[in-house]
Amino acid sequence: MSAVLSQNSPREYTRIMGVGAARGDVIVTNEDVCQWIDSSDEWIQKRTGIVTRRRADAETSLVDLAETASRQALENAGIEGSQLGAVIISTVTSPYATPSAASALAHRLEATPAPAFDISAACAGYCYGVAQADALVKSGAAEYVLVVGAEKLSDIIDNHERTISFLLGDGAGAVIVGPSDTPGIGPSVWGSDGGKWDAIGMTHSMLDLRDVAVQAEEDPAGDAMVAGTEAKLWPTLRQDGQTVFRWAVWGMAKEAKRALDAAGITADDLSVFLPHQANMRIIDEMVKQLKLPETVAVARDIADTGNTSAASIPLAMHRMLQERPELSGTLALQIGFGAGLVFGAQVIVLP
Repeated sequence: MSAVLSQNSPREYTRIMGVGAARGDVIVTNEDVCQWIDSSDEWIQKRTGIVTRRRADAETSLVDLAETASRQALENAGIEGSQLGAVIISTVTSPYATPSAASALAHRLEATPAPAFDISAACAGYCYGVAQADALVKSGAAEYVLVVGAEKLSDIIDNHERTISFLLGDGAGAVIVGPSDTPGIGPSVWGSDGGKWDAIGMTHSMLDLRDVAVQAEEDPAGDAMVAGTEAKLWPTLRQDGQTVFRWAVWGMAKEAKRALDAAGITADDLSVFLPHQANMRIIDEMVKQLKLPETVAVARDIADTGNTSAASIPLAMHRMLQERPELSGTLALQIGFGAGLVFGAQVIVLP
């Protein structure tokens, strides 16, 4: 008779137990931005809803931001770093392709030897992380999972670039996902549309820099020219704004409705809407398309934080609960969408 493999003890339900946040300390106004691009405070506010954006100083790293947010989340959840069964960071701005930012964070939080890994899903990354944490806890592979959306976008922007640079800020938001006696995280609705892969991305690839380095080795006399070329090739963010706007407004409202259906509720059951803080016009259009009741509180953290990619939803959640603590324990719809193009959404019970 062959041996029977033992299995983890599964759990039926999960919930978000605590949330934490870290915003960059430097306030960048629209007037500051207009030093670099030909625009105005009025135009930026009208087109994006942004008044200021928060950016980190040069000495503050991505992991520093993630650590601050994570320690708050741990404290609010009432657990220690040593109790974490996994650490997940969603980011597109880690300065290293490897090792992961998550492994460094796990060490700082004394979570070792918990598995730690990064995911790259841009502005949908936090929702992707929640989907994975939900599955890990339900399967019994972990009791508590730390999910962090952390970005230092100021490291990869060209301030003179007009399509996206003026939108972006730095920050980190973190949540603890753990077991629950009642449903606290609805089914995840997530996916991708690689046909629009290049709608948001980098101006150059790292392979371009490699080719320049090879040229420098082969032509030492051209060092000055190569150095100038290398600076121009440094990868920075750019987007096709109209393509992204249309996709987000018309496509993501449908995915948000799917998340409501998957959770077995309607818009009338919601207390809070937590969309990715991409652009105030996108948020406003999604509210209209979803026909959200006026009683639903809509996160508009973008006005003074800017677009922080993977960090934006947990940052908006943190602010919402700070300003309106009575919303704790109510239903919220969260949806992220961005480069890839990728999307992810869940209905959750707010911690």
